[in-house]
Amino acid sequence: MKSTIVIGHKNPDTDSICSAICYADLKHKLTGEEYIPCRAGELNSETEYILKTFKVEAPKLIESLEPRVSDVQFREIDGIEPRVSLKNAWEHMRDHNIQTVPILTKRRKIKGIVTLGDQARFYMEDQDARVLSRAKTPYSNIAETLQGEVVVGDPDDSFSRGKVVVAAANPDVMEDFIDENDMVILGNRYESQLCAIEMNAGCIIVCLGAKVSKTITKITSEKGCTVIVTPLDTYTVAKLINQAIPVGYIMRKDSIITFGVDDLVTDVKTAVSKLRIRYFPILDNDDRYVGMISQRNLLDIDRQKVILVDHNEKGQAVDGIRSAEVIEVIDHHRIDSVETMNPIYFRNQPLGCTATIITMMYRENAVEIEPKIAALLCSAVLSDTLMFRSPTCTPLDEAAARDLASIAGIDVEEHAMAMFNAGSKLSKKSPDEIFHLDCKSFRAEPFAITVSQVASVSRKELKKVKEKLLPYMESLLPNSGADMLFLMLTNIIDESTELLFVGQGAKGYVESAFDREATASSVELPGVVSRKKQVLAPLITAIETA
Repeated sequence: MKSTIVIGHKNPDTDSICSAICYADLKHKLTGEEYIPCRAGELNSETEYILKTFKVEAPKLIESLEPRVSDVQFREIDGIEPRVSLKNAWEHMRDHNIQTVPILTKRRKIKGIVTLGDQARFYMEDQDARVLSRAKTPYSNIAETLQGEVVVGDPDDSFSRGKVVVAAANPDVMEDFIDENDMVILGNRYESQLCAIEMNAGCIIVCLGAKVSKTITKITSEKGCTVIVTPLDTYTVAKLINQAIPVGYIMRKDSIITFGVDDLVTDVKTAVSKLRIRYFPILDNDDRYVGMISQRNLLDIDRQKVILVDHNEKGQAVDGIRSAEVIEVIDHHRIDSVETMNPIYFRNQPLGCTATIITMMYRENAVEIEPKIAALLCSAVLSDTLMFRSPTCTPLDEAAARDLASIAGIDVEEHAMAMFNAGSKLSKKSPDEIFHLDCKSFRAEPFAITVSQVASVSRKELKKVKEKLLPYMESLLPNSGADMLFLMLTNIIDESTELLFVGQGAKGYVESAFDREATASSVELPGVVSRKKQVLAPLITAIETA
């Protein structure tokens, strides 16, 4: 069974990361199935500090859930080498019920492809008597195709000069038709065999299983003439012999269409929809062949199962969420626009942190919370509630955090300050890194807005951030996809925020939302620390009711 991904929002904060890790742990313990914690962006400094402190591996980075070729159940069909006969190539395709087969080098690199149509075309077109030599057909192929054996000569050598002649006439007439290096198909007549050898034939094929005399064996060995004995009659040999030609002779070498394991399925579908080929080779990241994919395979793809934590808005979800199957949502934000194909388990509670909800679910299911899990859950609550200072913090959040701290053996106040200090080291970060540390996009009709938040315990540090971020926000706006950008500079100790803003009309909406006079690009908001409850809600209301 395919594993289920547990993932938070883009630009993940501590709650998003820790909740993904802990909920994946809970689901595994409840079901025994595999749940993989993932992240939709880079870790911030605070979260890195927490994971390092408690020796927890960072969740896997997922940049997109758009299905790739590696997610498709493509067929792992063996390719064949260029020396393989057309007969064996056809049997390989018949046995695997495919119409296209890749021709590979010994290192599994694509050398060409052959289809049933290519083989049919070759047989239907008039092939002259020199096609076997032009194709440099190995004697081993000829012997195998004719159910015979090479009794004189090297089976690994190839027939590379001359034409194929059927010696149906008397020896004195044969001399007019046989040239040097020709391949002569004949019966058990000693005179005919000797005539072909004297005419310097390169190979003789003795039909009907006739025994080759010691004299003929000795002469052919001396003259370098290969001898193949077959139980088939002359007519059957003449009919089948072209099937010995190596598949490399008729394979397509140019404009071969292949796909990589990391190619997006949507791109592959677009490409193959315009083609009449059924199967296409799949290559790994080293361009080695791994299998064949068909248009039907692309229709039968299993969608990735996903559990969303700490968000339910499409704009905040990992790219490609529409291609996945969302089966659960655990969140504490407003309900928005993630759509599902079927009814799902959706848990949304007005609490200060998603980790509080997950803690409750551990208790409800009587699953023991291990110290490491408790440390992560506690850290998430402290981060999201700014150590219980945020108005979104409820008595349940604080009670859960203190209980978890007891299990983890950590001091709430000391750990919270260490977290905040780790996250406040902003001086070495670029404006782009700072703005996107905790950045979320929303829809406030008719506008798209982005609200970012930076929290620090240092007033001096926040002042320096403001000097760098205002010009950056102005330069970012035209290509951001948003109509207005907002940045909360939150002082954890003072429990206050300076809200920076850029975008046409932003100043008026800010003044309306907070009933305070603003400068050209910022406003002071004493007592404001929560984006969700104290900034986002009044801001969206002001915009949508203007």
